[in-house]
Amino acid sequence: MTHLKLDGVTKRYSDVVAVDDVNLDIEDGEFVSLIGPSGCGKSTTLETVSGLTKPTSGLIEIAGTDVTNKPPKDRNIAMVFQNIALFPHMSVRENMTFGLRLKNYRESEIDERVERAADILQINGMLDRMPDELSGGQRQRVAIGRAIVLDPEVFLMDEPLANLDAKLKVHMRTELQRLQQELGVTTVYVTHDQEEAMTLSDRIAIINDGRLQQFAPPLRCYNEPANLFVAGFVGSPSMRFVDGRIDGGSFAAPGLGIDVDLPPSVSIDDGDDVILGIRPEDVYLDAHRTTATATDVVTLEVDVVQPMGDELVVYLRPEGTNVAFEADLDEGEPADTQTDQLLMTVEPTIDIEAGETVDVALDRAQIHLFDATTGDALTHGLEPRVERASN
Repeated sequence: MTHLKLDGVTKRYSDVVAVDDVNLDIEDGEFVSLIGPSGCGKSTTLETVSGLTKPTSGLIEIAGTDVTNKPPKDRNIAMVFQNIALFPHMSVRENMTFGLRLKNYRESEIDERVERAADILQINGMLDRMPDELSGGQRQRVAIGRAIVLDPEVFLMDEPLANLDAKLKVHMRTELQRLQQELGVTTVYVTHDQEEAMTLSDRIAIINDGRLQQFAPPLRCYNEPANLFVAGFVGSPSMRFVDGRIDGGSFAAPGLGIDVDLPPSVSIDDGDDVILGIRPEDVYLDAHRTTATATDVVTLEVDVVQPMGDELVVYLRPEGTNVAFEADLDEGEPADTQTDQLLMTVEPTIDIEAGETVDVALDRAQIHLFDATTGDALTHGLEPRVERASN
């Protein structure tokens, strides 16, 4: 049973804290993704597990053994990197057997492991080819095979699909899912692509500025984000936020004309500043509302319409205003708190244009409230809610 534990892991570089008191308890056979914006500390966290980087403080255990100060060769791990880095002068077979030969495995066992890995990855007919004779996806499978033959207790993968084109990424993602199901090896996977993380993982660890924000199954992070950062990071298009205040048992955002009564089960004091969060798919055109838990209608002006093929993304603002919006965030960057603006997704067949006014309603069951000071979540849903899948 390969249980991986990080207890208070911290890594400092002079006055920079790259990883700040991270605690993770990863079960045997679990697939866990570390995600977050660039520079958040996810790769550094992975490197402390691998032994390539020694933590400043904290404990790392693999299968109950303290490996904090052990070199990589003594941790029984295997890594797959973004840079595939196959030896160009070696055949596929030679690349896959290189690590085993360094460890002086018997020839019969080497052959057995290579054949098994090749069968799993469906590269049996490529073992005698050279790397420059392979496609990008085939080279990545060889790199994964080189890790499989080591029969590690833990797989560590640092953005292994980042250099592949979009179509190949989807294919390799499916391959990784199948591989994980077949091998059942504990896996820690670093990615900036939240779609990869959501589809591959048993749980995701969301990191920002070196600190763990939430560690939970993907849909829980999507439906019940722990704070504003998680809410804005997970999901595309991202959740939008509206500043407001609790007044007489209701959430009021005068700038946007939203007034939502709070149910008795939600206990937030009058006068508290709070932030309402709502995902674009939970904002409806009043004429097309599909929920019985809708708020009162709000009249807004269409600012920008973005066709996405299967849907239209509609930016909304109060009538007569000129609110700037962040349609072009850097990849992986969460939306900042927005005032007086909402996003809505609608069917591509709906006729809607910039400049017109529309009546919209919010799904009360999908409204989130956050503390305006700390950013922590206060409640998820102002009505009984149904679990929603991410886009």
